[in-house]
Amino acid sequence: MPEIGEVARIVHYLRKHLVNKTIANVRVQEDDIVYGKVGTTAAAFQKAVKGKKLLDARQQGKYFWLVLSSPPHPLMHFGMSGWMKFSNDDTAYYRPKKEEEEEWPPKYWKFVLEADGKGDGKCEVAFVDPRRLARVRLVDAKAEDMRMTSPLKENGPDPVQDKDVLTYEWLCAKMRSKKVPVKALLLDQANMSGVGNWVADEVLYQARIHPEQYSNTFSDEQLRQLHDSLMNVCTTAVETLAESSKFPETWLMRYRWDKGKKDGNKLPNGEKIVHLKVGGRTSAVVPSVQKKTGAVAGDVSKTDQNSEGGEEEEEEEEVERKKPTKGRKRKAKAEQDDDAEEDAPAPTRSRARNPKKTPAAAEEEDDEPKPAVAKKPSKANGTAKEAKPPRRRTASRASKQIKAQQDGEQADSGAEADTADAKPAASKPANKKRKEDKANHDTTTTTIKKRTKAATAAKPEEPQGRRRSTRTATKQSS
Repeated sequence: MPEIGEVARIVHYLRKHLVNKTIANVRVQEDDIVYGKVGTTAAAFQKAVKGKKLLDARQQGKYFWLVLSSPPHPLMHFGMSGWMKFSNDDTAYYRPKKEEEEEWPPKYWKFVLEADGKGDGKCEVAFVDPRRLARVRLVDAKAEDMRMTSPLKENGPDPVQDKDVLTYEWLCAKMRSKKVPVKALLLDQANMSGVGNWVADEVLYQARIHPEQYSNTFSDEQLRQLHDSLMNVCTTAVETLAESSKFPETWLMRYRWDKGKKDGNKLPNGEKIVHLKVGGRTSAVVPSVQKKTGAVAGDVSKTDQNSEGGEEEEEEEEVERKKPTKGRKRKAKAEQDDDAEEDAPAPTRSRARNPKKTPAAAEEEDDEPKPAVAKKPSKANGTAKEAKPPRRRTASRASKQIKAQQDGEQADSGAEADTADAKPAASKPANKKRKEDKANHDTTTTTIKKRTKAATAAKPEEPQGRRRSTRTATKQSS
């Protein structure tokens, strides 16, 4: 994410190529997030900028704005992946591993400003944002009042622009008025503007302060070191326009991105770099230098130092947590289903329709005569077919009674199993009672089945016979 140094880089190029020039044309692409989230539209932006003269470009922390010949003035924020590209200059502060083909307008552009000029003086500036987390708004205020309007007035002082405000005394009062991890305090833009993840890590490393430690636990000497480090790191980042090759050799920034590499996680002097999660953000820390001298936050967890691959952008990790992918949702759902299956009791087969026959009941069924099966004459050819036995309503009621008894037995057995460990002395009476209940159940089952079969046998059978077909009857009559 572009921080105080990277934004200063863009302000530098805007002043170099656009200041004191008229914006001859503005091309826009409507985006209801980049523009709409802050109450404007691409069409309104185009109308406000086209034909006006650009007088200056200014910055406060991660925000920057264009001072036009008349209000409203465009105020912008890059978010995580926003940037500005110039048609006649290279503004990139890093080089991607894979070279991309040059095209204009570039991919993911939101607006393109065309400044008046001829030949080599012609310049176009494109605002790009692949992830649509940047913001472009219009502020209807005088140029000198921009910092006194929202959202700039809600942000803290800029360590470079407001050195007369962000003094050592101011920092001491701010630190001791809160009880939060010191890194979280530095990252909060309401406290101070422009400090992002890598700047905060560098400031704390140079001050020999651990990022977990609470902000109200530092001595005067430690706060003095922190203030000096904050001023030095932010000023250097702005003056070098965030060119990491120009950073001092002693800076952690030069080596913090080697996470997971073969010779990574080490400084040139051999000191080890570890990566911690502080408040949900990845922090590069040198434990031999940054020692804990006071109470620390409890929400800190160590990440895998030996994981393969480079360190991802911490801001991107935050977005992924807020917006999980479909694959993650499916995986989470599968895990929940697995957990539910493990926690669920083993399924039991219903015995209501086919109750288990006791040996006594089976013998009695074999001894009793089985009723004859009635055959229904066929209408087509007179052949007899087996008729379906009548519905046994009594048996259905018997099955329900058996099922109710079995459910009662299962409940009794479950209750007995739960209390078996607590009252071992009562196990013998319970077993005796269970045996008596089982014997009563067997007797009831046998009686019900006998009554059912007797009722079925007593029912008169349907008369059997053959129907003469229509063809046979016709022959005989003729």
